[in-house]
Amino acid sequence: MNTDNKKIAVIILNWNGLDLLKRFLPDAARFTICADADLIVADNGSTDGSIQYIETACPDVRVLAFPENLGFAAGYNRAIGLCADYPCVLLLNSDVLVTEGWLSPLLSYMEAHPSCGALQPKIRSFRQPEYFEYAGAAGGLLDRNGYPFCRGRLFSVVEKDEGQYDGAPAPVAWASGAALMVRTALYRSLGGLDPDFFAHMEEIDLCVRIHAAGYSIVCVPDSTVYHVGGASLAQGNPKKTYLNFRNNLLLLHKNLPPRRGWRVLFRRRLYDALAWAMFMLKADFRNAAAILRAHRDFRRMRRNYTSLPDTDTLASLPGASRNIIIDHFIKRMKK
Repeated sequence: MNTDNKKIAVIILNWNGLDLLKRFLPDAARFTICADADLIVADNGSTDGSIQYIETACPDVRVLAFPENLGFAAGYNRAIGLCADYPCVLLLNSDVLVTEGWLSPLLSYMEAHPSCGALQPKIRSFRQPEYFEYAGAAGGLLDRNGYPFCRGRLFSVVEKDEGQYDGAPAPVAWASGAALMVRTALYRSLGGLDPDFFAHMEEIDLCVRIHAAGYSIVCVPDSTVYHVGGASLAQGNPKKTYLNFRNNLLLLHKNLPPRRGWRVLFRRRLYDALAWAMFMLKADFRNAAAILRAHRDFRRMRRNYTSLPDTDTLASLPGASRNIIIDHFIKRMKK
């Protein structure tokens, strides 16, 4: 693809998301396309008129039209492969509202810090703009058992953004896939997103591999976007529960040395058994069954990952000294 020597491609993956494109793409185009940046929609074989809408309403937006739905991970991998001439790419969800000047602080930080492999802006809720958004907030962390949480979100408790995470960009364990900027060559050298994850936590897995390659990841609070969230699967949906539990187990298995991986996964089985019991006590049998399916399929899928690391990257990531189960449910911490 002809980059015209631009520094970054902001890529939105779309599949039959015409309503979201109508709502968010015009602002994304207006506040993104510039001398440094292209905005690209990678379309996964949509049949709802998405491409026709883009060509008519947002002619400056480039389109990569795939003949079929490749899914989230494979779709982005294909798109970024076609954008290899851009030094950086930014994966942007189609349900994210960007504002004027949002991209400049991100690009400036990446250019000034060659050791930074990926980053994210501060992500606030589209529905409650004064609050952080659940799935990204001010940057992601992983606790000692591999549970993801955020600066600004602990389990279901989301903080109001009162500037508590403003200031200098802060190191994080992972950057949210809602607005994830990464060096293109690094992304491709690491194999991109893992298609076996299908959806959920594939960006966390990628970020662990970025750390293992010797790069840092930060949240840049001078940039803010607003994410709807739950556009594909709402919180509490059994399919989302299944994917979160299964993919979290896969993430641990493929990124931990075998001996430590065995210990961590043993603890996770105990904690996940407690989660199953909580769903059963609430008579939420569908989500309880989703946890059982997640563990069953993890046992099958882990055989696909035979090349395991020798170094424990997870133990050195931000948040790894904490046990958020104890912090939240025993110590009653909310932040």
